[in-house]
Amino acid sequence: AIQSLGGNGYINEFPAGRLLRDAKLYEIGAGTNEIRRMLIGRELFHGKA
Repeated sequence: AIQSLGGNGYINEFPAGRLLRDAKLYEIGAGTNEIRRMLIGRELFHGKA
């Protein structure tokens, strides 16, 4: 979607631009996949992992 919209895909006035920005910020804020897996493992095994 970003490529098909060209420059408009990167500005916040279009949903694709907002979604791209939000997705990148979510990944930074939530951590990497490895960190998330570690946190899930801790929850599953009550801190024993």
